[in-house]
Amino acid sequence: MQVGDRDRAERLLRTTNYYRLSGYWYPYRQRSADGEGRSNTFVHGTTFDDVMALYDFDARLRAVVLSTLGPVELAVRALLGHHLGRIDPCAHLHPELLGPNARQQGSASEPSPEYQRWIKRHTDEVARSREDFVAHHRQHYSGVLPIWAAVEVMDWGGLSVLYRLSPLKVQGTVADAVGLTSAQFGSWLKSLNMLRNYAAHHGRLFNRVYTLIPKMPRSGHPQLTAVAESGNDRSFLQLTTVQHLLRSLDVGNPWLLPAVLKTFPTVARLDITTMGAPEGWEIHPLWS
Repeated sequence: MQVGDRDRAERLLRTTNYYRLSGYWYPYRQRSADGEGRSNTFVHGTTFDDVMALYDFDARLRAVVLSTLGPVELAVRALLGHHLGRIDPCAHLHPELLGPNARQQGSASEPSPEYQRWIKRHTDEVARSREDFVAHHRQHYSGVLPIWAAVEVMDWGGLSVLYRLSPLKVQGTVADAVGLTSAQFGSWLKSLNMLRNYAAHHGRLFNRVYTLIPKMPRSGHPQLTAVAESGNDRSFLQLTTVQHLLRSLDVGNPWLLPAVLKTFPTVARLDITTMGAPEGWEIHPLWS
């Protein structure tokens, strides 16, 4: 690897973990002779500056992912809280009022193991909360939060599980708000929870391969169908779901993700297609 300014490289390596950087120079390592994995020899022309350019791009992308997922999360809280609240103010506390996933098979009221795990986690979240509205409900309502308040102490993972536990009609209504089936939207919530965790904990998004793939519609959404047909397991598919939700829910700033993706650095051997982006992605209506 060509280092160039060694003093600069030393300064950067004092504050940037060497092992962390290895994920960004991995594509520049030569393939092993047996075709399995990579060797410890870099491709000719690899530079430290290119590696750092990819690293800096990834940091910008993580920040924007968190900024764009925030409004989506708040919208999902509102939708789920509203539609469950129409059933009962405390529907989330009564598995008999929720969907079949909240109850043991063959039972009308016995909570399922998934619901029991979820309600324990939710109860712990409420107990730990220092929010003023939670203190108000402790003082005046024995700490019982109606669903429209309860969703405000749930993280993305808790919301995702509550959606799965909800009545099928509620799932369908919420999913319909973004033009998806309930199965598709449920898979999106799970995969975006993973994306959010990677971004929040400084995980690498560039060149990451995802094992949890969101279910994509095969018709009715040309902008999504094209990505789905590519069998995309890279970050661009995840980012496409975020962009679709921003547009469908009319929340947040839909120009942030396109803007940061256009800053993908000019480096040797790699371009944004390594993240799963198709040629001409930037002129598609979803992104332009």
